[in-house]
Amino acid sequence: MKIIAYLDAGRIALGVVTSPTHFIAVADVAPDLPTDLIEILEREDGMDRLREATAGRTGDRLLADVTLKPFLHRPNAMWALALNFKSHIAETGLQTNPDFPHLFLRTEASYVGAGEPIFAPPYSVARAFDYEGELGVIIGKPGRDIPVERALEHVAGYTCLNEGSVREYQMHNRQFGLGKNFEASGSYGPWLMTPDEFGDPARHSVLTRINGVVRQRAPLDDMLIDVAHTVSYLSRGYRLRPGDLIAMGTPGALKPQPDDLEGQDLSRQFGPFPTPGLVHMRAGDVVEIEIDGLGVLRNSVITDPAFEGDL
Repeated sequence: MKIIAYLDAGRIALGVVTSPTHFIAVADVAPDLPTDLIEILEREDGMDRLREATAGRTGDRLLADVTLKPFLHRPNAMWALALNFKSHIAETGLQTNPDFPHLFLRTEASYVGAGEPIFAPPYSVARAFDYEGELGVIIGKPGRDIPVERALEHVAGYTCLNEGSVREYQMHNRQFGLGKNFEASGSYGPWLMTPDEFGDPARHSVLTRINGVVRQRAPLDDMLIDVAHTVSYLSRGYRLRPGDLIAMGTPGALKPQPDDLEGQDLSRQFGPFPTPGLVHMRAGDVVEIEIDGLGVLRNSVITDPAFEGDL
């Protein structure tokens, strides 16, 4: 099951995707269900009722006709992992604990939905605005002190995620803080895909394209700490809530091809770790995060409108 949120007459509505082009409006087939996905997840039978209401039906609405929005409305927590891909650790030369995930938090305001513009800070604020293609994990069943072998039972689904990072602000101090939370700097979507449809995350891969050029590509089994161990670890100190989002970290950059002059030009990089193949996101770019078997998250990049007078 693939669940979307979209604008319907100025309000957020939920849908279930039935084909590459069509979806079912949840309000049409299950008007008694909440219009908030987190509220559905909080109900013990919520997802089962949603599945029953949409099973076997043909979508009668076009995805192309709606604006997608983030499908999590006011989640309790949005966790993220740093340095969780071996290739990313290797390219930065940074050290991390191999036994425990390196965790930090992001805010709801730092994410937009599929198709919505990502805000890039102007050069007067920061130049090193980087993409990070990641697997997003959405918690469905609450729990505390969850054993690893039961951890995936608490996962409601998965999504594609771009954790936009403003490196200059990230490096201002020991905590990542603001550099990971600029307004509308990241995205997730286009939908939540349930585990029965997605399968084992370790059997999939993630890639990132900037203006059609592949900049990241890695199997998800390159993660240092996998989904089950991350969920279990978080639950030791914190009661996981329905709708919690976990961004599982990003791989390293692909080496540039011989004709990729932009990827080879380290003078155009302004972050702390100049890396062949890395380019910064800039206004006018189109960024795509693709996870095989899950979907493609596509966003354009625009200059943050808050700084239009500073250009």
